Amino acid sequence: MTVRLVVAGTDTGVGKTVLSAALVAALQAHYWKPVQCGVAGETDSETVARLADLPQSRILPGAYRLDLPASAHLAAEHQGLEIDVARLVPPASQAPLVIELAGGLMVPLTRRVLQIDVLARWRLPVILCASTRLGTINHSLLSLEALKRRAIPVLGVAFIGEEQADSERTIAEIGGVRLLGRLPHIDPLTPETLRAAFSQHFDPASFVKDPPR
Repeated sequence: MTVRLVVAGTDTGVGKTVLSAALVAALQAHYWKPVQCGVAGETDSETVARLADLPQSRILPGAYRLDLPASAHLAAEHQGLEIDVARLVPPASQAPLVIELAGGLMVPLTRRVLQIDVLARWRLPVILCASTRLGTINHSLLSLEALKRRAIPVLGVAFIGEEQADSERTIAEIGGVRLLGRLPHIDPLTPETLRAAFSQHFDPASFVKDPPR
């Protein structure tokens, strides 16, 4: 079966897009962002295409492109829309597929449906991206608890930032999940430096294993 992975975050701005780009490059995958909020400047899809050095054919069209850089439900309302969650169906792909969510797990897509509700319907393995900054233990364990309460498979946690060995170990142990690796701060951030950092800190084979039971 073709590998399909969801890149979720403990919060917005933790580095999901950069990790998604690294994953797409390493797995020779396609990329799909179902809901994009804030399309001024470079979008997440465009960032992934640039950092993974992808042809446009491997960036699959999202269901919604919303102008306002805000929570998905509010960005949609700003344009007189309500997101139809029935449209949020992972597209068929002959290659591995990396799906990047918008913001954190509990982001409202409508006034009645949260992003995590869609994950519960998909039942696809989730990679939880967590920053190593202060507060990550609380945010990460709350996110893991929410996923597990809904029986959503968790492939593991990927950290982004400078090493905080105790925080990383604590989250993996208490959360009962695999530590997939840590992507450090990369400067300059280019396709070449991202590829090298991912290769040094992650094992691509760990992303195609079944989640722990």
